[in-house]
Amino acid sequence: MSSSPSPSSSPSSTGQQHPIGLYLKVWGLLFVLSTMSYLVDYFHFQGYLRWGLILVFMLLKAGLIVAVFMHMAWERLALVYAILVPPLAVLVLVGLMAAEADHTFLTRLLFFR
Repeated sequence: MSSSPSPSSSPSSTGQQHPIGLYLKVWGLLFVLSTMSYLVDYFHFQGYLRWGLILVFMLLKAGLIVAVFMHMAWERLALVYAILVPPLAVLVLVGLMAAEADHTFLTRLLFFR
């Protein structure tokens, strides 16, 4: 007599379920971060403080969206590294190229004036 697995124990029905409360909390946090981002313009912050705050709020919101709504927080660490490290490497290279461009521009101003 062979026993077949019950439909409730199949792999597709035992998938990971996340509580709806987590999504609602993250949604609320995204709303608060968006409000703070708009308040930066409302209070007329200027210069590096303005852009720094906008970038910080933007990165926090993007991180929350990627972690929770794109389910990256529940993936294996190797997959997280495979997805997140290449864009970070590109950002580092862009930063290095911008620094090199500034150095070249200042050198040309100094010697060809």
